[in-house]
Amino acid sequence: MGWGAATFPPAPAAILIGHEGSFSADEAAKLQTKPNVTPLSLGPKILHADTAAVAALTLSQAACGDWR
Repeated sequence: MGWGAATFPPAPAAILIGHEGSFSADEAAKLQTKPNVTPLSLGPKILHADTAAVAALTLSQAACGDWR
């Protein structure tokens, strides 16, 4: 993926999950105007929101290590 714990500042993080099929174009455009928002994809398959949340948290744990 090309990112790891050293890429993220030592601050709280949020993972935003859109509904099945992703964010609307308007939602995505609004999010991209916010500071510190980095869009990431979980791949080409459409996941249910609950499955996407588990997948995203798993990837963040793998990249950043155990949060304490």
